[in-house]
Parts: sequence; structure tokens; C-alpha cells
Amino acid sequence: MKKITIATRVSDLALWQAYHIKERIETEYPEIEVLLNKIVSNGDKILDKPLALIGGKGHFTKELEDAMLAGEADIAVHSLKDVPTYIPDGLELVAVTLRQDQSDVFLSHKFSSLDALPKGAVVGTTSLRRRMQLLQQRPDLKVKDLRGNVNTRLRKLSEGQYDAIILAWIGLNRLDLLKDVPYTQKLSLDMMIPPMGQAALGIEIVQGNDRIREIAESLKDENTYACTQIERQFISKIGAGCSAPVACNAVVNAGEVTFRVMIGFPDGTNIMQEKVIKPLSECTNLGEELAKKMIDAGALKLLENAAKIAFKDEMPQRL
Repeated sequence: MKKITIATRVSDLALWQAYHIKERIETEYPEIEVLLNKIVSNGDKILDKPLALIGGKGHFTKELEDAMLAGEADIAVHSLKDVPTYIPDGLELVAVTLRQDQSDVFLSHKFSSLDALPKGAVVGTTSLRRRMQLLQQRPDLKVKDLRGNVNTRLRKLSEGQYDAIILAWIGLNRLDLLKDVPYTQKLSLDMMIPPMGQAALGIEIVQGNDRIREIAESLKDENTYACTQIERQFISKIGAGCSAPVACNAVVNAGEVTFRVMIGFPDGTNIMQEKVIKPLSECTNLGEELAKKMIDAGALKLLENAAKIAFKDEMPQRL
């Protein structure tokens, strides 16, 4: 094998990720040339509606997966948080790269921190997960939808359309954009639980090619893979869709996994929250176990009701 083609979205962050993986493969396998197949996903085209109203995060992966199934790419590089728990037949998620800082970050041109925001301040996010956690802590804030790529969101902040916005720290750091914002506050994992898979890259391949599998698995970080599998188990078992606020994060430290989950209403009420610490060796089914515990406590009804009110003024469009 002399060439490998990576399918990638065309956003600045997606291209950074794809070039990062390209460089790692070419360093490890200098005899292989790595090409990029740059694809505009549907999620990148529709920027005026929340993702939950256009079918959810699968809109960022479907076109890449279609290209792989059509023989136009061997590997896809995804932000793992965008990868649904269902993987199409013929494809396989075989590796997850070393996860970096999963934190969300508070950004403002006016105020130094989340606590410094005055009553009624306007905070931008279209994430139901962030909305839920913000309003749980600060029900006095006004949360306003925020779509567009990272640069568009930062421009809207600088223009004064928002008093503050919340984004993932890792993307801003990779693109060196934090320096352009006067006030930043990295939010702790207890303060703002991330979504499934945040700050990790998922490597998806076409099944049936042992050489491609070997190359993809060379990118794998075992601890990150274990943690993100716990997160994906939880989301799959509990059936939390994109129309319900859900936060889900596992981290490993000194052989122990700390697993945090939260579901609730987008207005910060009716919260169910759990935090479990267990040895990594005992966490094979932790995601499913915690999902079952929350289901037994009424999580499915809560999620059903949360979905009904998440975008009560709009009708979700499903694929």
C-alpha cells in the first residue's frame, strides 16, 4: 500500500485534525503517502438552526462515511463528539487518539468570569448540554442561540451580540484563537461536564483491510479509548438524543475512572446527576450500568419530556 486517503470536513478545526493525523501516519509509515478528501458536510452547510433540528450530530459524519463506502477514502478523522453511537455496516470505529483538555471555556470581552456576569447577561450557546448547566447554576442569565464556525462565533462575541459565549477549549487552543479574547475562564469538569467524546479524535475505517486497521490502531490511546467507550455505552443505553440535554464524561487518573453524567431540562431544572469513581479494571460496563441506574430512577421519562420542550417553537426535521 503506497497511498491512503483520509476523509475530512473542511472547517478549519477539522482540517487541523486531518493534517495532524496525516503527519502522524507519514512519520510512522514513511513509505505511505497520505491524501485528504475534503468534504463539505451537511452540518457545515446549515448554520441557521440548532443541530437537533436538522437531525443531530450525524450531519457532520454522514458525507464522510458515504465517501468511505463509495471507495473514495480509507479512513475518516472525526471529532469523536460528533460520531453517533451507531456506526454504519461496512465501517468501524477502531481507534481514539489521546484526549487532551476536555474543558469548556467561558469567553467575554466585558466580564472576567461566569460569576462576574450581571443578572440578565446574554450568553451564547446552541448546546442544550451547556444551556442546562448554565441555567442550573445561573438561572438569572439569558441564553441565546449561537451557530456558525468558530471564527463566526468569536466575531459575534466581539461585535457585542453576546456578553459571553461558551465553547470547547481544545478547538480554540488548536487554532490559537484564545489570545484574541480579553477574558477567558476554563470551566472545571465539575462546573461544566463535557459531551461524550469531547477533545478526542475518532478514527473510522472501511472494514476488511488489515493494513488500514494496523495503521489506524497505531493512533490509538488505550486509556482514552476506554473512557470514551464508557461514555458511548452510556449514551447508547440511555438513548439520549440530540433533542435532550445530556452531559457525559469519563477521565482516568492513577488507575481510577471518574465518570460524571447529567441529564435534565434545557432550562436547568429537573436535573439527574451522578458521579462514580471506580478502578479502571472494573469499568468494562460502567456506562451501561450507570445508564440502567438512571433509567430505573426515571431517566427515560425525563428525557422524553425534555425533548418536547427543547425546541417547543420549532418542529425537528429528521433524516
